[in-house]
Amino acid sequence: MDLEEAKEFRERCTQCAAVSWGLTDEGKYYCTSCHNVTERSKEVINTGAIPNTKIQAINRGLKRKRKLEKGWDWYVCEGFQQILYQQAEALKTLGVGPELKNEVLHNFWKRYLQKSKQAYCKNPIYTSGRKATVLEDNPSHSDWDSEPDLLSDFSCPSFVESGTDSQPDGHTPKPFPISKVSQSETASICSGSLDGVEYSLRKEKEIVKMTMPRTLAFCYLSLLWQRETITLSDLLRFVEEGHIPYINAFQHFPEEMKLYGRDKGIFAIESWPTYEDIYKKVIEIAKFLDLPRFPDITEDSYLHPNILCMKYLMEVNLPDEMNDLTCQVVKMTGIGEVDFLTFDPIAKMAKTVKYDVQAVAVIVVVLKLLFLLDDNLEWTLSNIAEKYNEKNKEDKPWFDFRKWYQVMKKSIDEKKQKWEEARAKYLWKSEKPLYHSSIDRAVVYKRREMVVSLQKQFSALVDSAPTVEKKSPSSFQFNWTEGDSARTCFHGHGLQGILKKKGQSLTTKNSLYWLSTQKFCRSYCKHVTTYEESNFSLSYQFIINLFSFLLRIKTSSLHEEVSLIEKILFKRKYGKTKKKSRSRKGRKY
Repeated sequence: MDLEEAKEFRERCTQCAAVSWGLTDEGKYYCTSCHNVTERSKEVINTGAIPNTKIQAINRGLKRKRKLEKGWDWYVCEGFQQILYQQAEALKTLGVGPELKNEVLHNFWKRYLQKSKQAYCKNPIYTSGRKATVLEDNPSHSDWDSEPDLLSDFSCPSFVESGTDSQPDGHTPKPFPISKVSQSETASICSGSLDGVEYSLRKEKEIVKMTMPRTLAFCYLSLLWQRETITLSDLLRFVEEGHIPYINAFQHFPEEMKLYGRDKGIFAIESWPTYEDIYKKVIEIAKFLDLPRFPDITEDSYLHPNILCMKYLMEVNLPDEMNDLTCQVVKMTGIGEVDFLTFDPIAKMAKTVKYDVQAVAVIVVVLKLLFLLDDNLEWTLSNIAEKYNEKNKEDKPWFDFRKWYQVMKKSIDEKKQKWEEARAKYLWKSEKPLYHSSIDRAVVYKRREMVVSLQKQFSALVDSAPTVEKKSPSSFQFNWTEGDSARTCFHGHGLQGILKKKGQSLTTKNSLYWLSTQKFCRSYCKHVTTYEESNFSLSYQFIINLFSFLLRIKTSSLHEEVSLIEKILFKRKYGKTKKKSRSRKGRKY
């Protein structure tokens, strides 16, 4: 071993970042600090010193190492394509049909590449160097390729056509296994992708830039087109539970796709997606893609309010008999009509329905019709139900609002505490370290190893598991079973103490109702109404908070949806309030 001959090799060690090399007997460099042996070997000019050995064999390891260190040439759109593939596979695992990935999401993404002029157009933005290798135009492929980095193609449907620029040209890009690095092309030292710096600075108003939240918008648009049994709130909850890749999804990129520098700001995200943000991006992308009217949402569709109301009544442990009342409200307001429910992006006022929020808003309206929720009537009716249940233990029990409130408050508090603890303990750092430039790679990896080692040691000392076991996915967050002594199930309880016969029909004993909003903001205002908890009863606050947590939405969003349904249901009452004085004299009618 000769330390003098190794002085010309000045690269940092990948293990300890030191620059102190020696040569082994085989001619390979090793680190004198940590004794790490590299694949690099000293070039030998005099071949006579090594008999029966060719210089090609000596330098083979050097070339392979350089190739791996540099990686493939890839564009940002190809990175998002990787993530969309991962998300589509995750949805397939959750029970979504394979056609969502093979047809719908595939087509939406292809349309986006056309509209953003990244592929399938006459003048793509990648005019120099290699074109972005994205979807393959080969009708023989009916499914995405088994490779995680390939989206195969199928016949393009009729809506992928508008204008000459969006038509695919004769020279379609190659399939996605990203082309290997060429000697003539060099990636930017500021990003692993070829266009990372340019992409982060791009600010065209007419182009919708792809971001991590917009990958979820693409997924939801595909789910909505297929009328799958996953709502937007379910999708975001599955993301939060780790069933759908989103946070640190880049760490599943192939090893050859180097990601650093500006790529970090594009693919690394340290915040949870919110309902309102994704909802706005869904409409934004659908309008940008010029998508046609979506398939009709009919009464047998999962997203119809009658079905979703039944689902959420079961979720929050309310009586099954309430479903008849929710169906009546849906019919009276007309929110169950096909034209109202079906998303039409090319309509003059493109707006999709918040199906899950609308369903729970209907339930809130029904609860107000039955119990008024004024911190008075609900407790009076509870006393009547409690006395009846004590005297008639063999009969069908009457629904007791007070008992239900106690059971649900305990359950929701426990669930919320676990949710808050899980969020507080969440590790935002990825297993695959990110660095600002290729020069910092060795130092970052070394620090990451030290952090992982310390975390393991600390976990062993405090006797706690370093990772939390992932929960199995479910459409329900609460499970209620008959005969559970710890948690009463109210599904089979009756509403006889709340309803009364009037002729051949049943009506509510309560004849009063108060409107959640008496005065709506004007059309040019950013919000329809405002919600301040102090202005409302404690019972109403509990109901709003319960459903808001269930859907992971803001309480103001649910209150607004309740107000909109009431505005349709009580048109005459709203008409009377306009004629009256603007001063508020109470909310009872």
